[in-house]
Amino acid sequence: MDLDYNPSRKSLIRNKWVATAASIWIQSTSGSLYTFSIYSPILKSTQGYTQSTLDTISVFKDIGANVGVLSGLLYSAASARRRGGPWVVLLAGAVQCFAGYFLMWLTVTGALPAAQPAVMCCYMLVAAHAMTFFNTANVVTGVHNFPSYSGTIVGIMKGFLGLSGAILIQVYQTIFKNNPTSYLLLLALLPSINSIALMGFVRIFKTNEEDEKKHLNSFSFLAITLAAYLTATIIIQHVLKLKMSVRVFTFVLLMFLLVSPLIVAIKAQRDKSYRMVKSLLEHNQISDERENRGDYHEISNGSDQISETNENLNLWQAMKTINFWLLFYTTACAMGSGLATVNNMSQIGESLNYTSLEINTLVSLWSMWNFIGRFGGGYISDYFLHVKGYSRPLFIVFALFAMTVGHAMIASGFPGALYAGSVLVGVCYGSQWSLMPTIASEIFGKGHFGTIFNTVTIAGPVGSYVLSVKVVGYLYDKEVSEIGKTCIGNRCFMVSFFIMACVTFSGFVVALWLFFRTRKFYEDVVMRRLLRSRRWSVLTDDVE
Repeated sequence: MDLDYNPSRKSLIRNKWVATAASIWIQSTSGSLYTFSIYSPILKSTQGYTQSTLDTISVFKDIGANVGVLSGLLYSAASARRRGGPWVVLLAGAVQCFAGYFLMWLTVTGALPAAQPAVMCCYMLVAAHAMTFFNTANVVTGVHNFPSYSGTIVGIMKGFLGLSGAILIQVYQTIFKNNPTSYLLLLALLPSINSIALMGFVRIFKTNEEDEKKHLNSFSFLAITLAAYLTATIIIQHVLKLKMSVRVFTFVLLMFLLVSPLIVAIKAQRDKSYRMVKSLLEHNQISDERENRGDYHEISNGSDQISETNENLNLWQAMKTINFWLLFYTTACAMGSGLATVNNMSQIGESLNYTSLEINTLVSLWSMWNFIGRFGGGYISDYFLHVKGYSRPLFIVFALFAMTVGHAMIASGFPGALYAGSVLVGVCYGSQWSLMPTIASEIFGKGHFGTIFNTVTIAGPVGSYVLSVKVVGYLYDKEVSEIGKTCIGNRCFMVSFFIMACVTFSGFVVALWLFFRTRKFYEDVVMRRLLRSRRWSVLTDDVE
C-alpha cells in the first residue's frame, strides 16, 4: 500500500477544520453592534431623535445581543433532527440581520417614512438579536468538534468576534469612504450573505485527532497576528493621514490574513490523511477497548455537589442546581461591572482632567484588552487544565480578584490609575466570555449547552443595569446636582468604583465556592474524559 493517499473530495471540504475556518469567517463579520457609534449619528439626524432616544435604542441593542435563549433552543432542536444542524441557526440569524438593518437603511434613505422611536427600537432589537444566532451556532459547534480543547476553541471564536468590529470599520473606511448610510446597507448584506454562503460547512464532526492542539494553536496565532495588525493599522491611521492607495494596500493585507484560516484547515486535513494511512500500514487491526460509559455518572458516594452535576442537563434541570446560580452570579459581577466601566470611561476621564486624545486612546485600547481576555482566558485555562490539572472555575476566581484590584485602582484616582485599572478590568471582563461558556459545557454537558450559556449570559446586562444606572449613574447625578452641570475630581466616581470593587469581591468569594464545589467533579470526570480522549484518539475520515 502506497503512502500517497488521496482522500475523497467530500472529506476535503466536510471536516471539522473547514467547519472551524467557516465559523471564523462568520464571526469576523458578526460584530456590527460594536460599530453602533458609526451609524447612530445618521439615525439621530435623519429621524430627529434626541440623545435620550438614541440611548434607548442602544439599550435595545444590548438586550438583543445578550438575550440569546431562543438561539440556544433552536440549536438544540435543529441538531436533534436528521436534516437539521447549525445551518438552521445561521440561516435564522442571517434573516434577522438582513431584516433589521435593511429596514433601518430604508428608513434613513427616506424609502420608508420616518420611524417612531419604538419602531426603530424594534429594528435594532431584531438586528442585534441576529448576533446571538451567529455566535451560538459557531461557539456550540466548536465545542462539539473540539471537546478536549473547548476553552481554546471558545477563545478563538470569541476573539474573532471581538475583532469583527475593527474589521467592519476597515471595510467601511476603505470602500464607503465614511458614508454611514451605505454602511447600514453593508451591515444588512455582508453578514447575511457571508453566513448563508458558509452555513453548509459549519457542521458537527464527532472525531478526536492526535494533533488537534497543534492546529488550534495555528488558528490562535492567526487571531493574535490579526489583532496586532488591526491595532497597528488603527494607530497609524489616527496618527497619519493615509492616501487612499495606502488604505487599499492595508485592506488587501487584511483580506489575506482573513483567508489564512483556510490554509490551516487544508494543512490539518492533509496531516490527518497521511496519519491515517501510516496507521493502517502499521496496524492491520485496531482493537476496540472502550471504557464503560457508566463511569461518568458513578463518581463518588458522598458528594452531593457532584451527583447533581450530570452530563447533558436541559435548561430547567441546570437551573435547579446551585452551580448554575453560582455561575450566574459571578457572571453578573464580572460582566456587569466591566460593562459599567467601559460605558462610563469617557466621563471618568473627563472628571480626572484627561485630554480627549487620552480618553479616545483608553476607549480604543479597551477593545484590545477585551480581545486578550477573550482569547487568553480560554487558551490559558485549557493549558493549565491539561498540563497541571487545574479546574477551570479557578480562573474565574483569579479574574474576579484582579477585577477587584482594578476597580479599586480606578476609585483611587491616582495618576495613571485609570490606565492600569482599565487594563485589569478589560482583560478580566473579556476572559468571562470564554471561561463562562466553557465551564457551562463541562458542568452541564453539551446537549443543551447553547441554551444554558445564553441564559447565563443574561446576567451581564442585568448586572450592567444595576451597576450603571442604580450605582454609577445615580451617584454621579447626585454629585452633579450639588455642584453644577459637570463633576470634576476624584469624588465623582470614587464611591461608585469602591462599590463595584466590593461587588466583584463578593463574586470572587462565590467563584471560590464554585471552585470548591466542582473541584472533585473536574478531578473525577473532566480529567478522566480528557485522558481517555488522548488515549483513544479516533482517526477516521469526516465522511458521512
